[in-house]
Amino acid sequence: MTALEPWQEGGFGLYLHWPFCAAKCPYCDFNSHVSRRIDQDEWLAAYLRDLEHWAERTPGRVLSSVFFGGGTPSLMEPRIVGAILDRVAALWTPANDIEITLEANPTSVEADRFAGFVGAGVNRFSVGLQALNDPDLRALGRLHSAAEGRRAVDIARSVCDRVSFDLIYARQNQSLADWEAELREALSFAGEHLSLYQLTIEAGTAFGDRFRAGRLRGLPSDDLSAEMFELTQALCAEAGLPRYEVSNHAVPGAESRHNLIYWRGGDWLGIGPGAHGRIARNGSRVATEATRMPTAWLEHVAERGTGTAETEDLQTTDIAEEYLIMGLRMRDGIDLDRLRRMGGHVDAAALEDLTAAKLLERDGARLRASESGVLLLNRILAELAPV
Repeated sequence: MTALEPWQEGGFGLYLHWPFCAAKCPYCDFNSHVSRRIDQDEWLAAYLRDLEHWAERTPGRVLSSVFFGGGTPSLMEPRIVGAILDRVAALWTPANDIEITLEANPTSVEADRFAGFVGAGVNRFSVGLQALNDPDLRALGRLHSAAEGRRAVDIARSVCDRVSFDLIYARQNQSLADWEAELREALSFAGEHLSLYQLTIEAGTAFGDRFRAGRLRGLPSDDLSAEMFELTQALCAEAGLPRYEVSNHAVPGAESRHNLIYWRGGDWLGIGPGAHGRIARNGSRVATEATRMPTAWLEHVAERGTGTAETEDLQTTDIAEEYLIMGLRMRDGIDLDRLRRMGGHVDAAALEDLTAAKLLERDGARLRASESGVLLLNRILAELAPV
C-alpha cells in the first residue's frame, strides 16, 4: 500500500499572517506591528505573488482550511480578503467543506465589517475578547470594552454560523471565584467553540520586561493556576464543550479544522511576515519561516517571488517528535502506528510507568494524556522522548 503524504493524513491548510495591529498588547509575543500607513493593495499584490510561488511547489493538493491570523486581520479591507480567497481557489482544489477563519478584534469599527468578510468568503470568526470586564481589559492593553466585545460576538453571529472567541485566565489578581464567575458568563453565550488560554509571560513583551523588573504583581501561584485549569475542564465539559486540545473546547464536530492540522501533523503553508509552515516535498518534510519585518518581507517578495527566508529539511527524529509533542495536546492523542511509520518511537519503560501512574491512557494504537496527565505534559514528553 502506498504511504500517505502528511497532508492526506493530517490535512493541508494555509495560514496567512497580517502583521498589523491598532496597538501592541503587553502580553503578546506574536509578530505584530503598529503602522500609521498601510498600502493594502501593495500587500495584496505581495500575498498573491507568494501564494503563486508556493502553489507551483505544492500541486495536486486539496486545501482543507485557510486561516487569516495576526496581528489583527480584521483591519484588512474585505475586498483584499476576497481577492486572496479568489486566487487561493484558483491555485488549489478547495475541500467541499473548506473552513475559512478570520481573527477579529471587537472594536465597533471592525465589527461592522463582519458582513463584508462573509461576503468575501470567510465562514468562521475567532474573536479576541480576552476578558469580560473593563478593568482587566485595560490591564491587558485591549482597546475594546466588555460591552463592545459582547456586541462584536453578536454581530459576528448575525452573519456567520461558526463563531469562536478567546479568553485569557490566570490573570493578575484573579481569584478562582473570579474566574468561575467569568467562565460561567462566557459559557452562557459561547456557542460551539471556545479558546481559553492561561496567561503566560513571554520574553520580549512588555509584561516580560515588567516581570523581570519585579513590577508585574498579583500573578497566580502554580497551584492556583492548576486549580483554574481543572475548573475550566469541569465547567466546559458540563456545558457540552469538552476539551479537544489543552486550551480549546468545542461541541463535538465543531473543532477548529485549521488548528487540527497543526496537532495532527498535517501540512500547512505560512504566508506573510514571520509565518511558519510545514510542507512535505520530494520525500522529505520541510520547515519554512518567512522574513519577520513587514517592510523586509515585501522587499523579499518583490525580489524573489516569496517572503520565505529559511527552509530546513527536517530529520526523521524531528518529524516524529513534533507529531508526539503536538498530538499529545489533543484529547484524542496520537496513533503509535503512525509514529512508528514516521521513524519515531517512545521509551517503552517510560510508557509503562506513565500508564501505570494513570498519566497516560492507551487504547490499542491510540495514546493520550489523561485528565491528570495533561497538567504534566512537559514531564511526560521528557520521559517518553528523552533528548
